[in-house]
Amino acid sequence: MFTPIKYVSPKEALSLIESNQRIYVHGSAQTPTFLLKHLAQEAYRLQNVEVVSISVYGDFHIDGPEFREHFKINSLFVSASIREAVKNGHADYVPVFLSEIPELFRKDFFAIDVAIVQVSEPDQHGYCSLGVSVDVARSAVNTARILIAQVNPQVPRTHGDGMIHASRFNAMVYADEPLHEALFGEKVGDNERRIGAYIAEMIEDRSTLQMGIGAIPDAVLSCLTNHKDLGVHTEMCSDGIINLVENDVVNNKYKKIHPNKTVSSFALGTKKLYDYVNDNPAFAFLDVDYVNDPHVIRRNDRMVSINSAIEVDLTGQVGADSIGVYQFSGVGGQMDFMRGAALSTGGKPIIAIPSRTAKGIARLVPTLKPGAGVVTTRAHMHYVVTEYGVAYLFGKNLRQRAKALINIAHPDDREMLERNCSERFLKF
Repeated sequence: MFTPIKYVSPKEALSLIESNQRIYVHGSAQTPTFLLKHLAQEAYRLQNVEVVSISVYGDFHIDGPEFREHFKINSLFVSASIREAVKNGHADYVPVFLSEIPELFRKDFFAIDVAIVQVSEPDQHGYCSLGVSVDVARSAVNTARILIAQVNPQVPRTHGDGMIHASRFNAMVYADEPLHEALFGEKVGDNERRIGAYIAEMIEDRSTLQMGIGAIPDAVLSCLTNHKDLGVHTEMCSDGIINLVENDVVNNKYKKIHPNKTVSSFALGTKKLYDYVNDNPAFAFLDVDYVNDPHVIRRNDRMVSINSAIEVDLTGQVGADSIGVYQFSGVGGQMDFMRGAALSTGGKPIIAIPSRTAKGIARLVPTLKPGAGVVTTRAHMHYVVTEYGVAYLFGKNLRQRAKALINIAHPDDREMLERNCSERFLKF
């Protein structure tokens, strides 16, 4: 029988952190906001502490200019919580494929001294769960010298790679608070529904799906209710999957790897989703260096990867992490799955993008904004979908690509795009 643990105060737990260390902070729904608030109170005694994270949700607490000499934020993905800090030079960003972050943690030049994670209460055997955010947290826990846990009874116990025995933690702090939520379904509009319908038509029965973050993936899921025997092998899952699992649309029967299980590295959505995956053996939350490995992804036939973008230029270059020089998000797992799907037998790598922003700005453009990063290269592109249709780019030359993309651009943007192409390609 497991011996009951002794919880300590936040101050006692965080006293394990010293100046000039590198610390990892758990992200997404599992962001340990309670401990971050108390970490800000420890700033007076700390200097040059590097803070590494992905997709922090809620108030980061330590990202303001007053903490600049105490904490150096070096983020592996730029979420809304730190976007302004990066813009103002109070935080930095590391471009890296999500699948390769665990390898960074194993390298001496990026080794983790302290990992702060939010976990479930220990079970009768003493095991805590990383809940709905296993992703890179598993590797951070495996490699960090010191482990600090925020133990929360509201954290789901998920199956897969997220189990950690309580004896491994150097300090455990009890904090009962709701997990962070994201409401993607509320952002689904008419354009997203039309895009979802086009993509649903492209998905064959017995396909395996990967969905990125946002309204479009949820719109796609809502259009799949008449499909049969779908599988899921994805970087993340959201509320949209629940209805498909309950109605046996997603049953994972025909997957080549992990049949009968929905595979993900993290979940982000509402409490309904978190309750649904709690102790649910049909879901496996696995380490991201496995889930996002293109060589693993390709082993599932008919792999369909659905990701979004900020801009796509007329040669097929995808800007998905920045708006010009403004860092909006990160490389994440888009390329991991775009490549894996392309290599899969019958696979379809898809970029889904509304033709215009909510303010009427074109998103299919002659060239990406100056300074924008290319997340998916034009050589990796196959399908682009807007509310006006589907463009297939693979094997097409630059002139052919431009024509295909103009055909699915907003009608009011097509004359401008054609004029630009005539200047660029002469005989357009």
